[in-house]
Amino acid sequence: MRVLGIDPGLTRCGVGVVEGMPGRPGKLIGYTVVRSDPDEDISQRLLHLDRTLATLVEQYQPESVAVERVFSQHNARTVMGTAQASGVAILAGARAGLPVQTYTPSEVKAAVTGSGTADKAQVTAMVTRLLKLSAPPKPADAADAIAIAICHIWRGGTRSLLQAAAVAAAARRSSR
Repeated sequence: MRVLGIDPGLTRCGVGVVEGMPGRPGKLIGYTVVRSDPDEDISQRLLHLDRTLATLVEQYQPESVAVERVFSQHNARTVMGTAQASGVAILAGARAGLPVQTYTPSEVKAAVTGSGTADKAQVTAMVTRLLKLSAPPKPADAADAIAIAICHIWRGGTRSLLQAAAVAAAARRSSR
């Protein structure tokens, strides 16, 4: 399964592509950070993000998209930009006809480190170790996006496999 993980942000949006199967180490395919100038008009920033994500979906051909779910922060301006970027990220997957799943930051941290309260350094260290990388992915937005992809492979992939098994079992029962 190839997953495009997205850590949404308006100024910096992390994108990571990982290939793997539930319960097994994955393989890093690529990563980047989509940047926009905070002084630029919001419509142009969102358009830039939309076009770049569409290009990355076309380039990497993922089977699904995983996006970090927006969580409440104290700074309303920050959460608003993150929410707008998140909407663009979800739309990029939907527009490509891909399944899109969202995960909370604590779900991602728990999947990758075993603790839902891990800090960014711990997430980056575990991403580096899990994917057997020679150096940590930088910046942190990229490492977070890679962690989101890993989370989806392990959690969402397992969920998908269970759903497929249930559908197959129901089909077998109805054909008897």
